[in-house]
Amino acid sequence: MSDAASRRITQRDIARLAGVSQTTVSLVLNNRSSEETRIPPETRDRVLSVIRETGYVADPVARRLVDRHNRILGVFTYEPVFPSATADFYHPFLVGIEECAERLGCDLLLLTSVPVIDGRRRIYHEANRLRLADGCILLGRSLDRDELARLVAENFPFVSVGRRDDAGGPVPYVGADYGPAVRALVEQARALGHTRLAYLGHGEGAESLADRMGGFLEAAGDLPVRHVRPTDGGPAELLDALEGVTAVFAEEYADAVAIADEARRRGVFLPADLSIVTLGDPTRPAPTDIDFTGFRIPRREMGRQAVQVLTGLLEGGPLVQRLLPCEPVEGSTLSGPAT
Repeated sequence: MSDAASRRITQRDIARLAGVSQTTVSLVLNNRSSEETRIPPETRDRVLSVIRETGYVADPVARRLVDRHNRILGVFTYEPVFPSATADFYHPFLVGIEECAERLGCDLLLLTSVPVIDGRRRIYHEANRLRLADGCILLGRSLDRDELARLVAENFPFVSVGRRDDAGGPVPYVGADYGPAVRALVEQARALGHTRLAYLGHGEGAESLADRMGGFLEAAGDLPVRHVRPTDGGPAELLDALEGVTAVFAEEYADAVAIADEARRRGVFLPADLSIVTLGDPTRPAPTDIDFTGFRIPRREMGRQAVQVLTGLLEGGPLVQRLLPCEPVEGSTLSGPAT
């Protein structure tokens, strides 16, 4: 093997050293099963042994010509995440994506060449390098509808982290099942005797927000409810808008922290005077010592499964739309209303 050591080892070298055809080497390298190829197990083992001994690494371009994939998965984030105030929120998604990609033997390409304009990126910018990857995982609070429609129309393999409505066709996604998680919390509040409820948040726009509001309204049923939007003012104005409410469900964790701090400043006790429930993890820094009742988003698992769904699409599998349950957090900010 010394004559091959001074230059790049090729599949032809592997075939010669293993005493097989180059086609056999190619089939083994591309993980084609014995049932498909009728390669005897001992022949496969001999080829793999030579590959290990020579330290052969397949040329990515050649591999792509063989199986049309180079095992590079793109990751596109609509909002910047390194560094930013949202870094802590996105980090678990990225950890899950990396863990699964490593296990499957794929590399990740973080698509950052597109400039950030008004806090957001666009996939179809003149500088985009989307097609360097076999497929792409999309991350963002809300995704551009026109770009989703174009991805669907062009049949480019992609998976959204987060549920997305159809965009000229079904969109593959792995998301959090917000509706049942919110319903369970509202039902818990009603069982404790709360009848004056409020939803603090936008409740519309991004699918994740609409799903939360839908779960809230469904569980509230015929109870009169109040909808307070964060744009209505600062913490003092928001707490004023919640006057008379006994349980508030905060779409954004940071808004829950803000009104809780304002309530403390006024001598309003939690949860005796006001119960506050959070509907997810912080999307921006919100330090607090309060153990809020609510739920956690399965961010790491969403990242993992998004990679699984994308690689399934690349292998010719079905389009998948999957929602994962949120994890309840008992906390200490929900109790029965004061009598």
